[in-house]
Amino acid sequence: MRDLFERFKVIPVLIFAELKDAAPTAAALISGGLPVLEVTLRTDAAWNALENIIAAHPDAVTGVGTVLEPEQMMRAKEIGAKFAVSPGFDPLLAAAAREQDLFYIPGVATASEVMLARRAGFRFLKFFPAEAAGGKAMLQSFASPFNDITFCPTGGVNAENFNDYLTLPNVACVGGSWVATAADMERGDWQGIAAKAHAARTVAGPSHPARD
Repeated sequence: MRDLFERFKVIPVLIFAELKDAAPTAAALISGGLPVLEVTLRTDAAWNALENIIAAHPDAVTGVGTVLEPEQMMRAKEIGAKFAVSPGFDPLLAAAAREQDLFYIPGVATASEVMLARRAGFRFLKFFPAEAAGGKAMLQSFASPFNDITFCPTGGVNAENFNDYLTLPNVACVGGSWVATAADMERGDWQGIAAKAHAARTVAGPSHPARD
């Protein structure tokens, strides 16, 4: 699973206000070259959107984000999610993910949180909120003391700065909502979403420069 994140590098973070937007948004992102999708649990439509995408696009790698409760891990696994992401590190979520055999990326924002997640056995972490928590400079500072940790920054990551993060050797991928925004979905601009996905995939390139 981690190899897929490293391979595709840009993970669309999807917030669905309307269920009808789920499948066509996913189709546009996949056609643009971004098949690893994170459906966030921030709206009433989220769970049904997750189900719809998994049913319509079984070959995509669809997971769930903004996980806050252990019960959500179980529900995500039952629906068929391939991974789960949380904004912070919670030992109860870690235990639930292991119980469900669900690939889990906990969030961290400080050195202490990195140490706690590392102690729990995690080496691939979400850095959130990336820009507010120090951005690229903070991740550069983490590189030496945590040389066995790889990050996926999200939060304030956008079309202008995402590749700056990807140049860091301890960054495997980035997550962001700019590839498929609420405005894009409201307009039904599936071509625009596909074009942004293709552009992000092209800029990110086929492989991480530090891993060639």
